[in-house]
Amino acid sequence: MKRIATLFIFLVSAILAGAQWNEDFNIEGKCSHASTVVEKINFNPDYNWQSEYLFDYNVSSYIIDIEVSDTTTFVEGNVIINCTAIVPLDTFAFELIPEHQIDSILFNGTEYTNYYREGDNVLVPVIEVSTGASISTQIYYHGKPPTSGFFSGVTNDSSAAWQKNVTWTLSEPFSAKYWFPVKQDLQDKADSAWVFLTTSSSNMVGSQGLLTNVVELGNDKLRYEWKTKYPIDYYLISFAVADYQDYSNYAYPTEMEGDSILIQNFIYNAPGNLEIKKDPLDSTIEIMELYCDLYTLYPFYEEKYGHCETQLGGGMEHQTMSTMGNFSFHLIAHELGHMWFGDNVTCATWSDIWINEGFATYSDYLANEFIFGWEAGKAFISKAQNNAMSFPDGSIYIPLDEIYPGNEWRIFSGRLSYDKGAAIIHMLRHEIQNDDAFFDVLKSFQTNFGGSTATGEDFKEIAEDITGMDFGQFFDQWYYGQGYPLYNFKYWTDEQNTFYLSSTQSTSSVHTTMYDMLLDFRLRFTDGTDTLVQFRQTENLNVFSMAFNKKVNHVDVDPEQWTMEEVISISLVEEVPMSPLYFTLGPNPVKSKLNVYFLNTDSIPRIIDITNIGGQQIFTAETTENCFEFNASGLRSGVYFISVSNGSNTVTKKFVKSVRH
Repeated sequence: MKRIATLFIFLVSAILAGAQWNEDFNIEGKCSHASTVVEKINFNPDYNWQSEYLFDYNVSSYIIDIEVSDTTTFVEGNVIINCTAIVPLDTFAFELIPEHQIDSILFNGTEYTNYYREGDNVLVPVIEVSTGASISTQIYYHGKPPTSGFFSGVTNDSSAAWQKNVTWTLSEPFSAKYWFPVKQDLQDKADSAWVFLTTSSSNMVGSQGLLTNVVELGNDKLRYEWKTKYPIDYYLISFAVADYQDYSNYAYPTEMEGDSILIQNFIYNAPGNLEIKKDPLDSTIEIMELYCDLYTLYPFYEEKYGHCETQLGGGMEHQTMSTMGNFSFHLIAHELGHMWFGDNVTCATWSDIWINEGFATYSDYLANEFIFGWEAGKAFISKAQNNAMSFPDGSIYIPLDEIYPGNEWRIFSGRLSYDKGAAIIHMLRHEIQNDDAFFDVLKSFQTNFGGSTATGEDFKEIAEDITGMDFGQFFDQWYYGQGYPLYNFKYWTDEQNTFYLSSTQSTSSVHTTMYDMLLDFRLRFTDGTDTLVQFRQTENLNVFSMAFNKKVNHVDVDPEQWTMEEVISISLVEEVPMSPLYFTLGPNPVKSKLNVYFLNTDSIPRIIDITNIGGQQIFTAETTENCFEFNASGLRSGVYFISVSNGSNTVTKKFVKSVRH
């Protein structure tokens, strides 16, 4: 899902906001709900909104038959929930907000009137059915859901540009209950869904699956009958209603050997609209064919893919027919990527939203790389990396106590779930060092978990099985950990033309203190030539060396934007790397915690003295550790000197205390 924000994003105090991902690669926010301003949220770990009775059955299908309009959010009709009891069941539960009046409930054909509500849960005491029994519950209802922000379930708006009214749904993550009776459980996908939508004959209604029939009902009413036979999660069921026109075209993936996939677009039926949107809509074909090659054949190829135009601030990956607020290349690529990552394979918990949003964002990256070229891809991923590093903390994985209604923007953090999520996929590709193996991982993930749900751990295990590599530390650092590495580099060449690189890594967050990672460096020599080398950072301080027959006079760090790091300094110096007192500092400049890293691993005693620029001693200590931590938060901003002595020799370096934030 991709979120495009309005002007209030620029207010410092704004909480529920996102940012448009437009053609200049501003990837601060993506799918319908990516937020970039939410960094401080009050969490409520005790928030529990679902009845335990919801988990007494597994859904097999939804049959939704409702009347909808382009001028209001009012809906009325009935929904059948077909399911199987997984325990002896004497209370049938479903979710539906109180704003909907329930007209009647039929449980296996018998009407029950003694239901009661607990919040948004409707509980129906029934005659007990046994484990394994088939259940069919039909709920007749009507009501007008409130429109109260982005996650309101169903929204009505109008297009001033095209003079069209439109109503659309957006159920992710907890809002399907705003427009139909439902069980909101990610791991309980329905095996199929029928969505029948009655509206004025001047409208058209888009939804998932295939449009199997349009029935004239009289009284100026039409019923659009959409059916899908593929497994579908509750939040991917949708509708959009407006005065539309149908612009359809076809993609021809290689694997289909001349057969095609229908791309069905419902856009406003207004003069000039199709002429403006035709070329962007046609770009879906190339992106579809690319993803079929990179991943697997489009998961829903027997039905369709398509778009419904609305006034949504971004897009939402409703299965087989994304709801769109615009048709930029980025939005089309992102939402189409979701058909594999999010719809075919869905995150098993909202904690693992990376399975949806990180991979959809990286799908957009891949579309840029393979369609527009490597430099376009670099521009894209660089923006993602920079946004991910705009704050020092934050985990891609979301703790369970941060998942609840009212805290949606933590789930859909543009910085973490989307941009950092995409950045670590790019880094994983770099770690694998074999594109064939990397894309085999993506394909195997689709093959193994298609039609179901998966966690980040599931993806890690697939990656390990395919490559034979251990990614435990990688995921601990990048997926569960917080922040990113900070680097101070020094390099020199000795008289034998051996190149040395001293790499000091500190980190932006106290939660993750070390990143074991493969780094690329472009070495530029005094004779005008250059070469690309790789070193693996394994400790906070590493000194790398490599023999050449010429001297290095410049070093570029990560020239192709594979990894995510902040380079604080890089300098050419004259040093002897294996001196017993050789040490480095990080981060430098420092805001709070200054780490002193010693290359020599022997536990020899060292005396550390810190003085200010006037020579006044402000700290002294003795240590035998390879890493010494000094709390610099109490220092005034300015220049300081740190000296290390072993009794016979002393080495002194300078560090800068930056202004506190």
